[in-house]
Amino acid sequence: MIRYSRYLMPTTKETPSDAEVASHRLMLRAGLIRKVASGIYSYLPAGLRVLRKVEAIIREEMDRAGAQEVLMPAVIPAELWKESGRWDAYGKELLRFRDRAGREFCLGPTHEEVITDLVRGEVHSYRQLPLNLYQIQDKFRDEIRPRFGLMRGREFFMKDAYSFDADEEGAAGTYRKMYEAYSRIFRRMGLDFRAVEADTGAIGGSSSHEFMVIADSGEDAIVSCGGCEYSANVEKAECPPEDRDIPSSPAPGSPRKVSTPGKRTIDEVSAFLNIAPGLLIKTLLFETDKGDVAVVLSGKHEVNETKVKNYVGAEWLKLAGEDRVREITGAPSGYTGPVGLPVRVLADHSVGAIVSGATGANEQDAHLVDVVPGRDFQPEAYADVRLVEEGDRCPRCTGNLRSSRGIEVGHVFRLGTKYSRSLSATYLDAGGKEQLIVMGCYGIGVGRTAAAAIEQHHDQDGIRWPISIAPFEVCVLPVNMKNAGLVEEAKRVAGELSVRGIEALFDDRDERPGIKFKDADLVGIPLRVTFGEKNYGAGYAEIRDRTTGETDRVGISAVVDRVCAAVEEKRKECTP
Repeated sequence: MIRYSRYLMPTTKETPSDAEVASHRLMLRAGLIRKVASGIYSYLPAGLRVLRKVEAIIREEMDRAGAQEVLMPAVIPAELWKESGRWDAYGKELLRFRDRAGREFCLGPTHEEVITDLVRGEVHSYRQLPLNLYQIQDKFRDEIRPRFGLMRGREFFMKDAYSFDADEEGAAGTYRKMYEAYSRIFRRMGLDFRAVEADTGAIGGSSSHEFMVIADSGEDAIVSCGGCEYSANVEKAECPPEDRDIPSSPAPGSPRKVSTPGKRTIDEVSAFLNIAPGLLIKTLLFETDKGDVAVVLSGKHEVNETKVKNYVGAEWLKLAGEDRVREITGAPSGYTGPVGLPVRVLADHSVGAIVSGATGANEQDAHLVDVVPGRDFQPEAYADVRLVEEGDRCPRCTGNLRSSRGIEVGHVFRLGTKYSRSLSATYLDAGGKEQLIVMGCYGIGVGRTAAAAIEQHHDQDGIRWPISIAPFEVCVLPVNMKNAGLVEEAKRVAGELSVRGIEALFDDRDERPGIKFKDADLVGIPLRVTFGEKNYGAGYAEIRDRTTGETDRVGISAVVDRVCAAVEEKRKECTP
């Protein structure tokens, strides 16, 4: 039993001006965190209790999956990052500094290099594999725009695990095992989530899944099929080829140039030419480290830059600026087209569905009509390079895709030999031949998961924690601290609950009942036991469920048993 009067949990009525999302507002108002600097927070006792509960669930499931806990340094020497090639590639989010001897270091945003260095020094035989190591540790990423409290901070707690297998088959088995462990972790936290196919990004590797908590405030757009299990981040979501758009008249003999003065956008051109946006062949020019590339797609779709970057195999990609567009096409942007374009041309599948369309003429105030893809221009390939849209056909079945928003709380990667090759992490197989270790990595944002739980579980009065990660399970609340008998009875109940393994907060503050009620709702304690003077005089107390708002009037002698039963029922709801 913890006494509220002696506990540092300073609640506030005011909504912080810089708090944009519910979790940030409520964590500050409920006295869980306090801001130190942009994207950097202190965790107060109740906030730390939540984090420790999240960590405990993660540890239990990681240990159950056969992983072993280690702890690596937050400060990493530059040599390791240079050896992997990420010192320059990672970008400005990597906080670099020098020690007093002038040696370069960074604050670790992730630990692939450190763990690979550890394993290459200790693992030498196939008999030592497979191996799965994890840590729960402080990370730092120098975000250009930290926001949303713990959702996008610069300093944060993260569980990162790294697996080491002898071959791809073993690595695939470990990946499945970790996927299942993550599913159990988030189910135990009472979260509604989806595991979606995702791009591997800066971590690299052959494939990955993001674990997304479904919430309207989520930064990530995801799609899922109503007819099968398919789910994906929009950056990764596949778009199957479209049916060809057969015109009523036969294909024309050759393209015709038409004047389109001042018409540059899809809407302007389609309206001027009186054709559907889907019959416009939109052309976008990109600069990459692999050279310039033009991407053409139907005017009704938007380009997916991640897909283009991956197809080209580029380290970086950016939309060409006005000067570069003029240099390549001889015209301002808005009039670019693939016919006669002197750069490589990559076409989306949607272009293959256009039998006869219109496109820019690479000349100011002019477009070409009656353009036939494959005849008037020949792309180097047709590929999936567009963003998926609500209602698109599922790439796995005949169903249609639905859009939703999600908060990424976990990510699992199949790394292959990306890091073991660059850092020479090898082992000797049964025949004595040297082989590269096959790796995977698996991350969970600890604080981010807690914040995501709030985004999914809150109302106008405050947080509604799932009981498995709530700072307390029960709040025992006497309404009048001057009534000695009432207070003593409430204290006895709180004490008995604690003895029976229930995490109880005893609100012994000399405050008005309304303040106590509001604070209990704000902090989000799942159950509240109220000792009011009228009910107490009649031998009763009230048990209120924070999630449903339901209140039961229970005889004082039965309160402890009823609360224990209610807690047990809520715990079962968070059992995978």
